[in-house]
Amino acid sequence: MKALWNQPAFRVGLMLALFAIVATTLVAFTEESTREQIKENERLALLDAINVLVPKQVYDNDILNDTIVLPATPQLGTTEPTMVYRARKNNEPVAAVLSSVAPDGYSGSINILIAVYTDGSLAGVRVISHKETPGLGDKIDVQRDDWILQFAGLSLDSPDKSRWKVKKDGGDFDQFTGATITARAVVNAIKRTLEFFEANQDKLFIPAEENT
Repeated sequence: MKALWNQPAFRVGLMLALFAIVATTLVAFTEESTREQIKENERLALLDAINVLVPKQVYDNDILNDTIVLPATPQLGTTEPTMVYRARKNNEPVAAVLSSVAPDGYSGSINILIAVYTDGSLAGVRVISHKETPGLGDKIDVQRDDWILQFAGLSLDSPDKSRWKVKKDGGDFDQFTGATITARAVVNAIKRTLEFFEANQDKLFIPAEENT
Protein backbone atom coordinates (compact mmCIF):
# COMPACT_ATOMS: atom_id res chain seq x y z
CA MET A 1 0.00 0.00 0.00
CA LYS A 2 2.86 2.34 0.87
CA ALA A 3 4.42 1.59 -2.49
CA LEU A 4 1.16 2.48 -4.21
CA TRP A 5 0.87 5.71 -2.24
CA ASN A 6 4.31 6.73 -3.41
CA GLN A 7 3.13 6.53 -7.00
CA PRO A 8 1.89 9.97 -8.18
CA ALA A 9 -0.76 8.46 -10.46
CA PHE A 10 -2.27 6.50 -7.55
CA ARG A 11 -2.38 9.58 -5.32
CA VAL A 12 -3.98 11.70 -8.04
CA GLY A 13 -6.52 9.00 -8.81
CA LEU A 14 -7.43 8.62 -5.16
CA MET A 15 -7.79 12.37 -4.71
CA LEU A 16 -10.00 12.58 -7.79
CA ALA A 17 -12.17 9.74 -6.48
CA LEU A 18 -12.55 11.45 -3.10
CA PHE A 19 -13.36 14.74 -4.82
CA ALA A 20 -16.01 13.02 -6.94
CA ILE A 21 -17.61 11.45 -3.86
CA VAL A 22 -17.69 14.77 -2.00
CA ALA A 23 -18.99 16.62 -5.06
CA THR A 24 -21.73 14.04 -5.66
CA THR A 25 -22.79 14.23 -2.01
CA LEU A 26 -22.92 18.03 -2.13
CA VAL A 27 -24.92 18.01 -5.37
CA ALA A 28 -27.40 15.50 -3.95
CA PHE A 29 -27.76 17.56 -0.77
CA THR A 30 -28.24 20.76 -2.77
CA GLU A 31 -30.84 19.16 -5.04
CA GLU A 32 -32.77 17.83 -2.06
CA SER A 33 -32.63 21.21 -0.34
CA THR A 34 -33.78 22.90 -3.54
CA ARG A 35 -36.68 20.47 -3.94
CA GLU A 36 -37.77 21.09 -0.36
CA GLN A 37 -37.53 24.85 -0.87
CA ILE A 38 -39.58 24.64 -4.06
CA LYS A 39 -42.23 22.59 -2.26
CA GLU A 40 -42.35 25.12 0.57
CA ASN A 41 -42.59 28.03 -1.87
CA GLU A 42 -45.44 26.28 -3.69
CA ARG A 43 -47.19 25.59 -0.39
CA LEU A 44 -46.92 29.24 0.66
CA ALA A 45 -48.11 30.45 -2.75
CA LEU A 46 -51.13 28.15 -2.55
CA LEU A 47 -51.91 29.33 0.97
CA ASP A 48 -51.70 32.95 -0.17
CA ALA A 49 -54.07 32.21 -3.05
CA ILE A 50 -56.55 30.52 -0.71
CA ASN A 51 -56.36 33.35 1.81
CA VAL A 52 -57.23 35.86 -0.90
CA LEU A 53 -60.52 34.01 -1.33
CA VAL A 54 -61.13 32.88 2.25
CA PRO A 55 -59.70 35.39 4.76
CA LYS A 56 -57.54 33.60 7.30
CA GLN A 57 -59.41 35.23 10.18
CA VAL A 58 -62.55 33.24 9.36
CA TYR A 59 -60.93 29.83 9.87
CA ASP A 60 -58.54 28.30 12.39
CA ASN A 61 -57.65 24.90 10.94
CA ASP A 62 -54.66 23.85 8.85
CA ILE A 63 -56.46 24.32 5.57
CA LEU A 64 -53.69 22.87 3.41
CA ASN A 65 -53.92 19.58 5.28
CA ASP A 66 -57.69 19.50 5.76
CA THR A 67 -58.47 18.22 2.30
CA ILE A 68 -60.44 15.74 0.29
CA VAL A 69 -59.64 14.44 -3.18
CA LEU A 70 -62.34 14.58 -5.83
CA PRO A 71 -62.13 12.25 -8.82
CA ALA A 72 -62.47 13.71 -12.30
CA THR A 73 -65.85 15.46 -12.16
CA PRO A 74 -67.63 16.44 -15.39
CA GLN A 75 -69.79 18.99 -13.57
CA LEU A 76 -66.62 20.80 -12.49
CA GLY A 77 -65.03 20.33 -15.88
CA THR A 78 -62.11 18.41 -14.39
CA THR A 79 -60.53 15.45 -16.16
CA GLU A 80 -58.25 14.32 -13.33
CA PRO A 81 -58.44 14.19 -9.52
CA THR A 82 -58.38 17.55 -7.77
CA MET A 83 -57.97 18.65 -4.17
CA VAL A 84 -60.67 20.41 -2.17
CA TYR A 85 -59.41 22.55 0.71
CA ARG A 86 -61.78 22.83 3.67
CA ALA A 87 -61.84 25.84 6.01
CA ARG A 88 -63.18 25.29 9.53
CA LYS A 89 -63.67 27.41 12.64
CA ASN A 90 -63.84 25.60 15.98
CA ASN A 91 -64.14 22.37 13.98
CA GLU A 92 -67.24 23.65 12.18
CA PRO A 93 -67.20 23.91 8.36
CA VAL A 94 -66.77 27.42 7.02
CA ALA A 95 -65.90 27.17 3.34
CA ALA A 96 -64.54 24.89 0.64
CA VAL A 97 -62.07 25.83 -2.07
CA LEU A 98 -62.57 23.88 -5.28
CA SER A 99 -60.85 23.68 -8.63
CA SER A 100 -63.12 24.15 -11.63
CA VAL A 101 -62.46 24.19 -15.35
CA ALA A 102 -64.34 26.04 -18.06
CA PRO A 103 -63.56 23.78 -21.04
CA ASP A 104 -65.24 26.11 -23.53
CA GLY A 105 -63.09 29.21 -23.39
CA TYR A 106 -62.37 30.93 -26.69
CA SER A 107 -58.75 29.72 -26.73
CA GLY A 108 -59.08 26.58 -24.64
CA SER A 109 -59.72 25.56 -21.07
CA ILE A 110 -59.85 28.14 -18.28
CA ASN A 111 -58.75 26.92 -14.85
CA ILE A 112 -60.54 28.54 -11.94
CA LEU A 113 -60.24 28.46 -8.15
CA ILE A 114 -63.63 28.90 -6.47
CA ALA A 115 -64.29 29.29 -2.75
CA VAL A 116 -67.82 28.71 -1.43
CA TYR A 117 -69.10 29.38 2.07
CA THR A 118 -71.35 26.82 3.73
CA ASP A 119 -74.39 29.05 3.13
CA GLY A 120 -73.82 28.60 -0.60
CA SER A 121 -72.45 32.08 -1.24
CA LEU A 122 -69.20 32.66 -3.05
CA ALA A 123 -66.25 33.70 -0.92
CA GLY A 124 -64.35 34.53 -4.08
CA VAL A 125 -63.27 33.42 -7.53
CA ARG A 126 -59.94 33.63 -9.32
CA VAL A 127 -58.82 32.46 -12.73
CA ILE A 128 -55.50 30.70 -12.21
CA SER A 129 -54.58 29.90 -15.82
CA HIS A 130 -55.95 30.55 -19.30
CA LYS A 131 -54.96 31.20 -22.92
CA GLU A 132 -57.53 33.85 -23.75
CA THR A 133 -56.79 36.70 -26.13
CA PRO A 134 -54.66 39.50 -24.63
CA GLY A 135 -56.61 42.73 -24.38
CA LEU A 136 -59.95 40.96 -24.79
CA GLY A 137 -60.61 37.67 -23.03
CA ASP A 138 -57.77 38.10 -20.57
CA LYS A 139 -59.95 40.51 -18.59
CA ILE A 140 -61.05 37.45 -16.61
CA ASP A 141 -57.63 37.74 -14.94
CA VAL A 142 -57.80 39.96 -11.84
CA GLN A 143 -54.45 41.44 -12.82
CA ARG A 144 -56.05 42.77 -16.00
CA ASP A 145 -59.52 43.76 -14.82
CA ASP A 146 -61.76 43.64 -11.74
CA TRP A 147 -64.54 41.77 -13.59
CA ILE A 148 -63.94 38.56 -11.63
CA LEU A 149 -64.44 40.37 -8.30
CA GLN A 150 -68.17 40.81 -8.89
CA PHE A 151 -68.88 37.19 -7.99
CA ALA A 152 -67.91 37.45 -4.30
CA GLY A 153 -71.04 37.20 -2.16
CA LEU A 154 -73.27 35.86 -4.94
CA SER A 155 -75.10 32.52 -4.83
CA LEU A 156 -77.60 30.48 -6.80
CA ASP A 157 -80.33 32.56 -5.14
CA SER A 158 -78.66 35.91 -5.75
CA PRO A 159 -79.10 36.41 -8.59
CA ASP A 160 -81.77 33.86 -9.40
CA LYS A 161 -80.37 30.72 -10.98
CA SER A 162 -82.05 31.62 -14.26
CA ARG A 163 -80.03 34.87 -14.34
CA TRP A 164 -76.63 33.16 -14.17
CA LYS A 165 -75.80 34.15 -17.75
CA VAL A 166 -74.04 36.97 -19.51
CA LYS A 167 -76.29 39.85 -20.47
CA LYS A 168 -76.14 38.90 -24.14
CA ASP A 169 -77.88 35.64 -23.17
CA GLY A 170 -80.47 37.37 -20.99
CA GLY A 171 -78.57 37.19 -17.69
CA ASP A 172 -77.03 39.59 -15.20
CA PHE A 173 -73.32 39.47 -16.02
CA ASP A 174 -71.40 41.75 -18.33
CA GLN A 175 -69.53 40.21 -21.20
CA PHE A 176 -66.42 41.67 -22.83
CA THR A 177 -66.55 43.42 -26.16
CA GLY A 178 -65.17 40.93 -28.62
CA ALA A 179 -64.88 38.19 -26.00
CA THR A 180 -68.39 37.10 -25.06
CA ILE A 181 -67.38 33.44 -25.30
CA THR A 182 -64.78 33.87 -22.56
CA ALA A 183 -67.11 35.58 -20.09
CA ARG A 184 -69.89 33.08 -20.85
CA ALA A 185 -67.56 30.14 -20.17
CA VAL A 186 -66.48 31.50 -16.79
CA VAL A 187 -70.02 32.38 -15.66
CA ASN A 188 -71.25 28.92 -16.61
CA ALA A 189 -68.34 27.22 -14.83
CA ILE A 190 -69.01 29.17 -11.63
CA LYS A 191 -72.71 28.32 -11.78
CA ARG A 192 -71.96 24.62 -12.26
CA THR A 193 -69.56 24.69 -9.33
CA LEU A 194 -72.20 26.27 -7.09
CA GLU A 195 -74.67 23.60 -8.14
CA PHE A 196 -72.12 20.88 -7.42
CA PHE A 197 -71.42 22.38 -3.99
CA GLU A 198 -75.13 22.58 -3.19
CA ALA A 199 -75.65 18.92 -4.07
CA ASN A 200 -72.49 17.58 -2.40
CA GLN A 201 -71.80 19.80 0.60
CA ASP A 202 -72.13 16.99 3.15
CA LYS A 203 -69.62 14.86 1.24
CA LEU A 204 -67.22 17.76 0.80
CA PHE A 205 -67.09 18.38 4.53
CA ILE A 206 -66.79 14.79 5.68
CA PRO A 207 -64.69 14.90 8.89
CA ALA A 208 -60.98 14.64 8.24
CA GLU A 209 -60.64 11.45 10.29
CA GLU A 210 -63.27 9.77 8.09
CA ASN A 211 -61.58 10.87 4.88
CA THR A 212 -59.47 7.81 4.26
